[in-house]
Amino acid sequence: MTQDLLPITRIPRTGLPAHALVVGDPARAAAVAGLLDGAEEVSYHREYRVFSGSWKGLPVTVASHGVGAPGAVLLFQELADAGVRTFVRFGTAGAMKPGIADGDLVIAEAAVRDDGVTQQLLPPEYPAYSAPEVVFALQRAARESGAPHHRGVVWTRAAFQPGLLPLFSYQGAGLAAIEMELSALLVTASLRGLVAGGVLVVDGVNADELVDEEGTGGYDPHRDVVAAGVERGAVVSLEALRMLAEGNEA
Repeated sequence: MTQDLLPITRIPRTGLPAHALVVGDPARAAAVAGLLDGAEEVSYHREYRVFSGSWKGLPVTVASHGVGAPGAVLLFQELADAGVRTFVRFGTAGAMKPGIADGDLVIAEAAVRDDGVTQQLLPPEYPAYSAPEVVFALQRAARESGAPHHRGVVWTRAAFQPGLLPLFSYQGAGLAAIEMELSALLVTASLRGLVAGGVLVVDGVNADELVDEEGTGGYDPHRDVVAAGVERGAVVSLEALRMLAEGNEA
């Protein structure tokens, strides 16, 4: 008998763990799954690569959503359809505030909804906010692991490279980092009654400074300091999920 699969991600409609760590890169999903006990690949369709396993006894789903919120929201929706109820997005971001170094973690309290998709789901005035218990769990996990970390509001922006249009800068508003998918997760969680939040590894500069005057660019996320931050962030994310499941995130 053919297994009943959801149409976009091709994940099974039932049987996935209720706690999920979601990432952009399918290779990063595989790397995080390598930290789990008994990890198995559930599916791999388009950019959506999904694993299940356990972290210190907690069943966990690990899934990749690709680049950009319009595609990512499809994964979030179908994971929710399949029974996932708690999400942590673990990604990378550009720092927007002085004092946040490459490899540091940014724990998102909320996100600016400049994601290119949630404006078609809800009015722009509706907030994208992390569940407080996820913020506290991530903060505690980062503190206990000794990972350099910061809390703040992040900017989820659809465009990665700068274009010709003038850009309104949120730097004066005290935002901590800029990334591409988190607000879509937070809005999905609010609409579906889910628990969600995110932690981001700083991998470089503001996205609007990626290309210098000569057009050669200075952005390089493939450095040892970023890789070390990603390794720390994966453990922090999994530990936060464990704390949330045990109810000891405070």
